[in-house]
Amino acid sequence: MIVQKFFSFLLKHNAYLLLLLYCGIALLLIRFEQDDMLSKIRSGGTELQASINEKISSYGYLLNLRGENERLLKINAEMLSRTLRSETALRNEKARRALLADSTFDTSGYIIARVIDRKFSSRENMLLIDAGKDRGIRPDMTVLTPHGLVGRVVFVSRHYAGVMPVIHSDFKVSVMSDRSSALGILSWNGGAEHLAQIEHIPISSPLKKGELMLTTDFSTFAPSGIPVGRIVRIKPDKLFYDITVRLAVDFSTLTHVLVAPAKKDPEKIEMLESVLPQDKPAIINPVN
Repeated sequence: MIVQKFFSFLLKHNAYLLLLLYCGIALLLIRFEQDDMLSKIRSGGTELQASINEKISSYGYLLNLRGENERLLKINAEMLSRTLRSETALRNEKARRALLADSTFDTSGYIIARVIDRKFSSRENMLLIDAGKDRGIRPDMTVLTPHGLVGRVVFVSRHYAGVMPVIHSDFKVSVMSDRSSALGILSWNGGAEHLAQIEHIPISSPLKKGELMLTTDFSTFAPSGIPVGRIVRIKPDKLFYDITVRLAVDFSTLTHVLVAPAKKDPEKIEMLESVLPQDKPAIINPVN
């Protein structure tokens, strides 16, 4: 009886019951959907937060890295500067010791100087050394190395001096052969730095290739006996030899020099000027 009434109730109100059933199912689906959505929102929020934190961290790392790179660059620059200074000082000391190492050359009384600059030219080379009036440098002092003649001092400041080297078109010096004693005038007409020319040696002189040419006592600035170069080419001309010498000093590697005491002899210069004709003053220069 009860079962019959229950089925009668279901049949009578089946539409409402189905509605309730559908509503319940819908609520369950909505609940499940909401849980899934909340989970997705939470998951998305977590990923977004992680991404933002990662970006912030990476930007901070980049900023810190840039600062660290700048710090390391500064340290490297300081280390490089110290290394360069140390290497330069070491090279200078080695060059100075090499300059004094020649036991056959007495450097007492000479001033050691470093070549700090050079003017390059096809005709008018000049050297600048780090010794001036404060160290006793004066114009017309002879500049040399144990290998040979470098040039002469032409101007001086308190701490520096300008040197006219052998490889200058205006430089001339009296020279003689160590073997035949033939006398001539050495000059440089441009071109190769390691070659110079000798003029005014008559073809009657017994001069030969390979002879060493030295400065003479005729010079008004250079002490006698300083090597200048060796003859590498000799060719007879009408009256004089056409001579080429290989210079004793390698100017391409010159770093340190010696400055000899001045050889000023006013009486000798005065006599030369009074004896030589006034219309030929240029002849004085070759014996400089």
